[in-house]
Amino acid sequence: MPEWLEAGFWGLLAGSALLIGAAVGFFVRVPRRTTASVMAFGAGVLLSAVSFELIEEAHEQGGLLPVAIGAAAGALTYTGANVLLARHGARHRKRSGDEQPSEQEQPGSGNAIAVGALLDGVPESVVIGASLLAGGPVSLVTVLAVFLSNVPEGLSSAAGMRQAGRTRRYVFGLWAAIALISGAASLAGYTLLGGAPPEVLAAITALAAGAILAMITDTMVPEAFEDAHLLVGLITVLGFLVAFALSHA
Repeated sequence: MPEWLEAGFWGLLAGSALLIGAAVGFFVRVPRRTTASVMAFGAGVLLSAVSFELIEEAHEQGGLLPVAIGAAAGALTYTGANVLLARHGARHRKRSGDEQPSEQEQPGSGNAIAVGALLDGVPESVVIGASLLAGGPVSLVTVLAVFLSNVPEGLSSAAGMRQAGRTRRYVFGLWAAIALISGAASLAGYTLLGGAPPEVLAAITALAAGAILAMITDTMVPEAFEDAHLLVGLITVLGFLVAFALSHA
């Protein structure tokens, strides 16, 4: 399989977990404590992937300065966009309860939620494609981390959308589109960054890592803490250790 096609495939595979999670969240009445626990585990997995697969690799490629600049830029960009989306109804897009507004309560919130879901998914997919640029195989740990974190994201968000009265067509159309865009973003990460100097590639990888870290703390951790309470730290560490073990297997 050509590498550019492989990049798109892995991004699509990781993104497809959103559909799996959405199906469970929409059709099954999952207890909120269970949803929160799964979200905490996914957050731990992503934290490990960011630390040992993205930031560490970026540091080896370009050194500390590109990593610091990229990570800060990623966090600032994500936070700024997230603030704007929150004002239009997307603040609780990953919450499984009744926090999400309906279209009647806040017109335009459906579009804001869709853009927010896109904002959450693109950085993860870009680094999947970029991981192939070294000439070796794709980073399976990164793919697995994104896949495992996407399941609770889709589950929690779809449950919240159902509570807000969103239609089945909207929910599954949204997550199917995000899965396809994830594949395209992974392909773009491979094609657009090919031939880039190591420092530039390191900065882009760190930028995505910074955005992912901001996303974890802004959207995943609040949902996890809401109902898991005192267990959230333990479950998050478990997810972190699972991903760490896989990256050093």
